[in-house]
Amino acid sequence: MIRALHTAATGMGAQEANVNNISNNIANVNTTGFKKARTEFDDLLYETVQEAGAKSSAVTDYNVGLQVGSGAKVSATRKIHTQGSPQMTNNPYDLMINGEGFMGVIAPNGELKFTRDGSFNVDAQGNMVSRAGHKVFPGIVVPPNVMKIHISERGDVNAYTPDSVEPINLGQIPVFTFVNPVGLRSDGGNLLAATAGSGQPVQSTAGENGSGILMQGAIESSNVNVMNEMTDLIKAQRAYEMNSKVMGVADQMLQTVNNIR
Repeated sequence: MIRALHTAATGMGAQEANVNNISNNIANVNTTGFKKARTEFDDLLYETVQEAGAKSSAVTDYNVGLQVGSGAKVSATRKIHTQGSPQMTNNPYDLMINGEGFMGVIAPNGELKFTRDGSFNVDAQGNMVSRAGHKVFPGIVVPPNVMKIHISERGDVNAYTPDSVEPINLGQIPVFTFVNPVGLRSDGGNLLAATAGSGQPVQSTAGENGSGILMQGAIESSNVNVMNEMTDLIKAQRAYEMNSKVMGVADQMLQTVNNIR
């Protein structure tokens, strides 16, 4: 009976973590470029009372073993990198990647971070930056007298000024891809960081080497589906309730044993 109490407790703890993950997904339903996470579970260790194939007699073997499990645990929260729907803004500095990959931004400590949130603008010095003021890699500086900015699908940034007949090329915004994007670390602020699990970033021109193209004047919505999340929430709640019922039954059985005279 004591084993059942501990086993049910692990199930309740796992479902609590599942609900926490679902709540984070729902909270970020309107976060630009957000990727939902899926909770994954592992079963815990087993006590092998009887090994399958062990001798049942001098001439026969057990066909089926006897193992007693000890519960479940959360093993991972896997990011689902499906693309969100485009949201047109008509802001010339807003960018969306249509396809695979991430845009790079330079953190204050000089570290290169990655994002699907292309809500960009320019700061007082003309640097193309994110909302948090992080410079867009590799560093695009817009002249003060620009009349129009055009960013091609390949990431070429061209500026039109009253004094120039031909557009001025300000640089090219690359797209970064990873062998294992699920291994990226979320750092908050719509930023991701490379890890040993994700592998090193592969810098490509947008639209090449399997990377997506850039769309100007659009941003990517979250890929969270509220209906799916609510369904998962109900399933997690029911699983939590069932584990709590197991604890109640085990407690009643222990009470019965204690009441034996």
